[in-house]
Amino acid sequence: MRFSNTLLLLILCFLVITWTVRSVPPQPPVQCDQTGCTVSNTYGVWPNRTNCKAAKVAYPTTEEELIKAVAYASEHNLKVKTVTRFSGTIPKLACPSGSDAMLISTSKYNSAIEIEPDQLTVTADSGVSLRELIDKVEEAGFSLATSPYWEGMSIGGLVSTGSHGSSWSGRGGSVHDHVVGINLVVPATSSKGYAKVVSIEEGRDVKLSIEKAFKRSITYNFTSDVALEDMFMEHGKKFEFGDITWYPSRKTAVYRYDLRSPDDVSGNGVNDFIEKVLETSKSENGKCKTADTTLAYKKLTGNGLKNNGLFFTGYPVIGTQGKLQSSGSCLFTHLHLELISLARGTRDITVFHSMKRLRYSPFQEDSVVIDFNYYREDDALTPRLNQDVMEEMEQMEFVKHGAKPHWGKNRNVGFFGAKQKYGPNFEKFLEVKNKLDPKMMFSSEWSDEILFGRESSKYDGCALEGNCVCSEDRHCSPSKGYFWRQGLVYTQARVCRFSSAQV
Repeated sequence: MRFSNTLLLLILCFLVITWTVRSVPPQPPVQCDQTGCTVSNTYGVWPNRTNCKAAKVAYPTTEEELIKAVAYASEHNLKVKTVTRFSGTIPKLACPSGSDAMLISTSKYNSAIEIEPDQLTVTADSGVSLRELIDKVEEAGFSLATSPYWEGMSIGGLVSTGSHGSSWSGRGGSVHDHVVGINLVVPATSSKGYAKVVSIEEGRDVKLSIEKAFKRSITYNFTSDVALEDMFMEHGKKFEFGDITWYPSRKTAVYRYDLRSPDDVSGNGVNDFIEKVLETSKSENGKCKTADTTLAYKKLTGNGLKNNGLFFTGYPVIGTQGKLQSSGSCLFTHLHLELISLARGTRDITVFHSMKRLRYSPFQEDSVVIDFNYYREDDALTPRLNQDVMEEMEQMEFVKHGAKPHWGKNRNVGFFGAKQKYGPNFEKFLEVKNKLDPKMMFSSEWSDEILFGRESSKYDGCALEGNCVCSEDRHCSPSKGYFWRQGLVYTQARVCRFSSAQV
């Protein structure tokens, strides 16, 4: 009876929300006034809670205007950062060095999408959104083989940060695996006009491979999480676009059975994937009950899938690749992602008690991407509920198993020691980077810390937002009862743990 009442309440709330709530897109990430410009990200705040400043911003609409913007900065020895229409990065990739720096926005560099049917390629301006590209490709009778689940990204942004979907098949689940040509605008000497275009393969901007249009058939199986650690590899091999969502507190795993269907199979499905009090009160039971309600709702609604574009009526949900591969309704989800080699990661998967989703990525070797949803307080010095558990898992992945970071999503601690994890390829990358940008015009304090191992100094509360690994109580929040401790399972971890006895 309790479940029925909960279900009825969910249905009533859903009906009310359907009629009263409307989507409001975020403000442009760059805001300027007479004192200069400030750049923000989709999440509303950078990891260290400080603002990113610049003196000016350019909005090129063509490659020629983009070359002029880079040339101006090069001639005047300005630091530069590129910012997209969405600025969907958690790390400070879009933050330049110094308040006298220059921003180049690609938000208006988005007019060209050219499809070459005979070559099975599509070329797009860097600022074209993923949704715009998907729709254009689908209209022409083709499909992008892969894309991120979240469509609020520009093509240049998602390629440069290694964004991905979920697949071990074909070229792989990362979009950059499907890049067959790209143009880079880089600084140059005065004799070459201070900027030049470097082309990798023939083409303009970003060129991607495409396929003949296809459909997908998706079924979510809500079942027990028993033997999850033994089943996830076989699941990734069997289903081209499969993933797994885990609800540890409910002992439930949701396996996505996701395969191609012939284009002539009927179906018009779409993907519309859809706590503060519980944190403050340290209510673990409250969070578990919320998870129970959320799980029931997702099961009832097909986890956001809709058979006819309007409602979920049952499995399988069949629709075009363009309507099922990506969604845009969760504008403010906070994600935390890492890549773990399967050869090193399986033994400890059973202790990941807050895991959200496993995706599949052929990152040099077959790997899984582990996503966590996590809570961030308005106040940077307020710890999270079970802060130590999240930190221990994070350090287990990055330190013990050598996970590689997602360059658009991880907290700063995920990048510590990145140079060593990439081996000789990292040195090759630095060699090319220094050749293309010898004056380090596009570098910043944050990129220098990551690329050259220059870890910033620690400060009070730095571990709470992942800007350091704690080594003293002050790096946590002693006034709120969180102190520096070792991990419970991975004892080499150093975490901020709540202790009521010391409050």
